Amino acid sequence: MLFLKWGAEFKVRMRSPSFKKNFYRSILLAVVLIAVFFVRRIHARLKLKVPKKPNIIFILADDYGYNDIGYHGSEILTPNLDKLSAQGVRLENYYVQPICTPTRSQLMSGRYQIHTGLQHTYIQTPQPHCLPVSLPTLPEKLKQAGYSTHMVGKWHLGFYKKDCLPTRRGFDSYFGFLSGSENYYSHERDGGMPGFDQGKQWVALDFRDNEKPATGYQGVYSTFIMADKVQKVIKNHNKAKPLFLYLAFQAVHGPLEVPKQYTDPYEKVIKDEMRKTYAGMTTCMDEAVGNITQVLQSTGLWENTLLIFSADNGGRVDLGGNNWPLRGGKTTIWEGGVRGVGFVTGPVLSDDVRGTVNKEMIHVSDWFPTLVTGVAGMDLTGTKLDGFNVWDAIARKGRTSPRREILHDIDPFFGRTIFTNESGIPCTDYNTSMHAAIRYGDWKLITGDPGFEFAPGWIPTPDSGINPPSVPIKPLNDTIWLFNITADPNEYNDLSSKHPEVVEELVSKLKAYQKTAVPVVWPPADERANPALGDGAWGPWL
Repeated sequence: MLFLKWGAEFKVRMRSPSFKKNFYRSILLAVVLIAVFFVRRIHARLKLKVPKKPNIIFILADDYGYNDIGYHGSEILTPNLDKLSAQGVRLENYYVQPICTPTRSQLMSGRYQIHTGLQHTYIQTPQPHCLPVSLPTLPEKLKQAGYSTHMVGKWHLGFYKKDCLPTRRGFDSYFGFLSGSENYYSHERDGGMPGFDQGKQWVALDFRDNEKPATGYQGVYSTFIMADKVQKVIKNHNKAKPLFLYLAFQAVHGPLEVPKQYTDPYEKVIKDEMRKTYAGMTTCMDEAVGNITQVLQSTGLWENTLLIFSADNGGRVDLGGNNWPLRGGKTTIWEGGVRGVGFVTGPVLSDDVRGTVNKEMIHVSDWFPTLVTGVAGMDLTGTKLDGFNVWDAIARKGRTSPRREILHDIDPFFGRTIFTNESGIPCTDYNTSMHAAIRYGDWKLITGDPGFEFAPGWIPTPDSGINPPSVPIKPLNDTIWLFNITADPNEYNDLSSKHPEVVEELVSKLKAYQKTAVPVVWPPADERANPALGDGAWGPWL
């Protein structure tokens, strides 16, 4: 009876406009509250978080050969690199430059070296020369995106004036050496260069803590120091900001030096002394990467970290490195000089790409837009770049790279000692006698001298017992090679005579690139560079 009475009263009240309005408001509010409740439950269950910019750790190995990492079948032990790469994305169509400065300049600027004046060889210690200060750099852009930026290791982009230093090019802190190579224990080097023998007498410390000489490290192995410095940066990092940390190892560049405990495992495995020492240096570097990863995990940074590992060029076969089965090595534009070891790893990668091999075309210049735009989410509109944002091609399964071609190099003066003033030598029109190479789709064209003096052919590891293929080193025409690099990655079969139309097309591309080139800059040594005239260590002198 009560229910019937209440029902009758409700019908009467529903005829009132004010009651009806309040009633529907109450229903709407109840629906909203229920929806909010369930959204919060789902949000908590899925542990959804506001997207954060990931930490970026970029590790560059020096003179690291294609055949010197475990997952390429090497006899060298690299368990940490193998594990990290297996948990990430291995890049198997990845290219760098054939020598130090050009790779580093393209990483830092996103520009081909024909657009920076760094076409010719690498920056020598007493040269008044550096990556043009007018160019924006990767750390500068990441800093603008809110990152803390730190660098440890080899710079090799010039230091003759303070504006060229890492701390003036976007890094909040820097520890390392400024030139191209030095002793692993004394951290000293000389200043010799072509045409300047007196510089060989200028033996001095090349180690900087920010902008001051870093003393007190004599006798301590370089790889140990760099790993320790990186770990301190990680431990001291303010987690309120994302971290960009660039570690440019001295290893495994010459001179061949490493503590004995790292060569001991190879005593019965590798007979060749240079290869044995090189193997120890590599394993020491691998251990350092493992220790750094452990610190990232213990500090809680690893879960939001992207780690990139890259070689800077192919290995030096005359100093223990190896690029088998690829042709050539460091300094050459054969695949052994420019196809780099590389992988991307870290928990920020989705499960569907972790543990995969990526064969999309990627070049070292691509890291600039990939990290700044693809990872950090910063717009680069208006910034002149030769690199492409390849983040989707790496991080999303089935996506293709926007890159279709790579200019490996055009150096009109390759193999010659030339000196320029600070304005450089204006570039002449391209011709096929010039040292140059371009990749376009499946095709690769090489012209001029590819680097015969350094590593002309296929060089297996010293103790392998493998006989190199009996393929002619030089073609009949001497200055033009054409390869289908997808079908023939080892560059056995020159197809230039069979496909003259492809040669013509790629030559036209090289001509077009050369018309955009800035003057080649490679100044003579400056006597004012002598460290004895300054603070006793290699550093700015102007």
